[in-house]
Amino acid sequence: MPPDDRVPEFSRPLHLGSVGPDGRREVLEAAEAERAALARRFGIPAVESLRAELRFRPEADGAVRAEGRLAADVVQNCVVTLEPVAQRVEEAVALRLLPAGVEPRDEPDEPDDIPSDGGVVDLGEAMAEQLALALDPYPRAPGAALPAEASDAAGRPLAALAKLRPAAPRH
Repeated sequence: MPPDDRVPEFSRPLHLGSVGPDGRREVLEAAEAERAALARRFGIPAVESLRAELRFRPEADGAVRAEGRLAADVVQNCVVTLEPVAQRVEEAVALRLLPAGVEPRDEPDEPDDIPSDGGVVDLGEAMAEQLALALDPYPRAPGAALPAEASDAAGRPLAALAKLRPAAPRH
């Protein structure tokens, strides 16, 4: 969650007590201003859509399990040409929302634990964080490649740079 002095761009608070014994479903969609603010936060040209469909189930220890799908259409800049690259992000989401007093688990195969603040978890912020993690760290426009001059005959991309390094002094 963001620091207390900052309001998240995409805020959808969920009171853990509102999830009854039968669970519940939520659909979260970011409005245009929220998507523009998220794009600025992520340093990308655009978040054109952001939607999450989640199902909540209470667990015996008071935690709430959230599972579902996150889908977003984003525009990132190509790392080679800087051209805009439209991409579709679709990710499964699995989280444990923790009430006060429930300690996070440190299990690699378990859902991420999200602590609550006074029994409230900001689902919008949790989905924004999931989207940030799912973004392609090296987006490329179709056909974009590093210049051939940067590779040697063996295809080593930094070999040409090694030729520019000054020779080590000999003693």
